[in-house]
Amino acid sequence: MKTLHGHFPILAVLIASILCTLPSSALSRKESEQAGANLFRDKGCAYCHGTNAQGTSKGPSLAHVRTALQPSQISNQILNGGQKMPSFQDSLSNDEIAQLVAYLRSKHRPLPTPVQVPPPLSNPAQ
Repeated sequence: MKTLHGHFPILAVLIASILCTLPSSALSRKESEQAGANLFRDKGCAYCHGTNAQGTSKGPSLAHVRTALQPSQISNQILNGGQKMPSFQDSLSNDEIAQLVAYLRSKHRPLPTPVQVPPPLSNPAQ
């Protein structure tokens, strides 16, 4: 299989690129939940709310948010912030917010897709 710069299979890169550009309405429920898990990790949510949304000293647990809040309430909190939480309306698209809500409301939250770090480039001339 051909690879991109010898590190990632081209097919995997293409699929990831396509999924990232699709609006959340075009994604299945599971794909939206997975995209939301990745956003939770990548957009800083885990910094305050913990890797698995279990809560930290910086932010509360979101373990039961699916039963405590309606989707519109979760979206509003993400958009406008409140108490110690900052607003994310300038840094998240509507589709990303919908994906985060799908993740937070999922009954069995998916784990974020592992981040693949390419090995260091070797210089065969040395």
